[in-house]
Formats: sequence, C-alpha cells, structure tokens
Amino acid sequence: MTLSSAREIFTKLQNQKVCEILILSGEVHPNSPRRQEWFERIYDLCELALSMGFLPHTNAGPLSFKEMEQLKNVNVSMGLMLEQLTPKLLDTVHRHAPSKLPELRLQQLEWAGKLKIPFTTGLLLGIGETEDDCWETLEAIAKLHRNYHHIQEVILQPHSPGTQQSFDAPPFDPHKLPEVIATARQILPEDITIQIPPNLIPDSQWLITCIEAGARDLGGIGPKDEVNPDYPHHQEKDLRETLQPYGWELVERLPVYPQFDGWLSLKLRDAVKSWRSGERVKFATDKISKG
Repeated sequence: MTLSSAREIFTKLQNQKVCEILILSGEVHPNSPRRQEWFERIYDLCELALSMGFLPHTNAGPLSFKEMEQLKNVNVSMGLMLEQLTPKLLDTVHRHAPSKLPELRLQQLEWAGKLKIPFTTGLLLGIGETEDDCWETLEAIAKLHRNYHHIQEVILQPHSPGTQQSFDAPPFDPHKLPEVIATARQILPEDITIQIPPNLIPDSQWLITCIEAGARDLGGIGPKDEVNPDYPHHQEKDLRETLQPYGWELVERLPVYPQFDGWLSLKLRDAVKSWRSGERVKFATDKISKG
C-alpha cells in the first residue's frame, strides 16, 4: 500500500469514530533484500496514522529486536498471536510457515517485555491442538507476563473457516469456548484481560456465556474485520442490545491500557491524552464491565 492510498483511507476513517489503526502485513524474510523497504513502509504508515490523529497498533509477524525497538516510537501497542506452542503443528497446519516456529513467536513476547511495549497476543483454537497444548501455551504467556508485566490482553480466537485460507478443518465448536475461557482465567494473571471476537461466535446466548466465564473484551469494532473478512463485525448498537438485558455494558477503551501510558514516548502520550480527555470521539475497541 502506498502512503497516498493510506492517506485516502485514513481521511475517510476520520469521520467514522475510528481511533485505532491496525497495521497488518504479509511477511518478508529477514534476509530478503526487500526487508528494509518493507519495514520502512510499516514505520511510515504508523507515522502517517499518528499525524492524522489515530493511534497505531502493529501486528506484522516476527520482527527483529531492532525493528521492535524502532516501532515502539510510533505505536501505542503491538501484537502477535502465539496461536499454539506445540511443535507438532509444524507438521500439519504450519508446515509451510517457518515464522510460526514456537520459539520464534515466544521470543517476540519476551522482547516486547524487555522493550516495555504494551502487547496483545492470543491463541487460535481448533487447529489440531489438544487441551493440554492450550493450557501449556497459556502458562507460557503467564510466565512471561510475570517477568515483564506487559501483556494487555490474550485473544481466544475460535478457528472459523474462510474463503481466503487453504487450511481444511471444521470450525472450532463455540460451545467449548466458555470452558476454555474459564480455564484461561485461572491460568493467566488477573491483570491480563481475556478478549473474544463476537463476530466469530454465531449465537448471542453463547456470547453472554463466554462473558460470564471470564471474557472482558470484545476487541475492535470497525468498518471491516481485516483478519476475518468473511465474518463482519457486529454493530455497536446490536452488541449493546445483546448485552444490556444481562446486566453488561459496553465501555470504550483505547488500544493502550491506562497503566501503560508511562511506557510511551512523550509524543505518543500526548496523542493518547487527547483521546482520554475526550477531546476526540472515542470508539476503537470495546471492553465489557458489569453494569
């Protein structure tokens, strides 16, 4: 994407109550001659988003320590899904994805902690893992967080088949999700929020059950779900109508939690402050709290 194309998109978003710009990218091999150009484009997109009043969050696959250190200057938070740490998936769903090496992804989380980058990670459920595999992945996240206290939230994402994937497997059974959430809540430290994507949970009653099991974040609600384009985001109004009868209320939040504001550069803190003070209309993502 060119910067001029991005500017056009950002300009349209300025009137749609959007606060967070999620920077996603296909991966370029670390030793590729294109790597520097690729990285500079990501950095420039983040700078552009900031200059237009948005708060960038980058998730572009595994990065070097130096790349993460540089992106810290233009991102209020960053993220990378662990998916699952079991190496057996390298023989199945991840067999053509060298960047899915468990130790490589776990290293990213550790570097983020060392660099004091507020971070989001998560698990992809239903890709060939066992229950024990899930618990071991959650334990690894918990251990790193106890060392660095940098994980904002863990996403529990049920595998949902889409038209743009080659992985042939049935969707994760949504009826199993509340149990996974409840166990995750026991494993993870209390200051890590559990996030679930409501557009991947087909039954509104099961969404409520997931919340009651311990989920407290519904992620981003935007014009389009770029990660799961076959599953449109719910509208804010519809979510409120689903939650309110059960005593739950949508609460807006920014892509960086307040306790991490002190980790940001002065420039980023000023950008965040303008949103927290209500000088701009906030919307980016929604967190649930008991009403």
